[in-house]
Amino acid sequence: MTVTVSRLKNGLTIVSHRMAELETVALGIWVKAGSRDERPEEAGIAHFLEHMAFKGTRRRTALQIVEEIEGRGGDLNAATSTETTGYTAHVLKEDWRTALDVIADIVTGPVFDPDEMERERGVILQEIAAAQDDPADLVFEQVEEAAFNGNPLGRSVLGSRETVGGLSPEDLRAFRQRTYTAGRMVLSAAGNVRHEDLEKMAAEMLSGVPEGSEACRKTPVFSLGRKHSHKEQDQTHIVLAWAAPGYLHDDVYTMQALSSILGGGMSSRMFQELRERRGLCYSTYTYYSAWADTGLLYLYAATAPDDAEQAQQLMRRLAGEMADGIRGAELDRARAQGRAAMVMSLESPAARAGQIARQFLAYGRVPEMSEFMAQINAVTCDRIQELAARTFAGEPAVSLVEGTRA
Repeated sequence: MTVTVSRLKNGLTIVSHRMAELETVALGIWVKAGSRDERPEEAGIAHFLEHMAFKGTRRRTALQIVEEIEGRGGDLNAATSTETTGYTAHVLKEDWRTALDVIADIVTGPVFDPDEMERERGVILQEIAAAQDDPADLVFEQVEEAAFNGNPLGRSVLGSRETVGGLSPEDLRAFRQRTYTAGRMVLSAAGNVRHEDLEKMAAEMLSGVPEGSEACRKTPVFSLGRKHSHKEQDQTHIVLAWAAPGYLHDDVYTMQALSSILGGGMSSRMFQELRERRGLCYSTYTYYSAWADTGLLYLYAATAPDDAEQAQQLMRRLAGEMADGIRGAELDRARAQGRAAMVMSLESPAARAGQIARQFLAYGRVPEMSEFMAQINAVTCDRIQELAARTFAGEPAVSLVEGTRA
């Protein structure tokens, strides 16, 4: 399972995991640039830039971009998060050079045609509207705004109607020039491809990317905010969020186990109490999100408006009880879930390519799987209880999307 790593002269990193038994290759370019890197007036620009990469380059029209991949039966995609943007393709092994040519082209040569930008602006505004209409999306956006008030992590990756509506081609060019630099880029591939072939083609296509500088990001201060909104619907959606460690912290795997025991799956404490014993919810779970320097542990439930207060009190109680005792069987299950997630990620070249790219951007290297397994196995009941006591000693940020239908 060894990953090969090399670097071009401009600082762009190439990582690959050869899976010679496969008939496909998944590859992409990941950039350490996301919504965390936006100024307030630019909110949504990283996501807008990702969309516009597919709308034409100096060498290809928008239609030619997708036809070159889909005409070979492949898949072309992209995604923007708070800390990274990834442009990816999954193709048959004989087509990986075409895929890399297309990916390199859309990353290095977008033209930002004004007419295309206006059409895509309308698409993104509809995407924002869809998120605002979906209470399960809105409740998480609200809690992040409450928890990270004033920091880019508290803003939606999509931006707002106001900021997206004001962005120009010149704004996209300026953001791209500031953030799409070689030192922030990783070309990653997994599947039936040789690293030396990948490196040779990357040198031909990506050596012209400017070196640039490391991302400079402000660490947020956790805020005990409260956000709520009302919608004409039959349920109230609830999220409680506590400050949690970032992925560089020693407690990251302990927090993953804590989250799993509290609300990870049908055997978790929240699911058993809120749904199985009391019938308050159809959906309830926990989610742990970790950034480089901070994190959040979310507790979610959706219930009838009349039951919202009871559900919230139960969520708080169950969180507090994590410090009182963890059963060995719960720890075993949490460890098994962590190990299984790691192993399953190896079975898909697309998942593996993304995993090793993000690991390099996060750690500056790609750790061996045995490292992660050792850290998962090192989690103990005592460590989970100690972390729970620290985490739940304070109040959470709170978000509610309240149902108003009688």
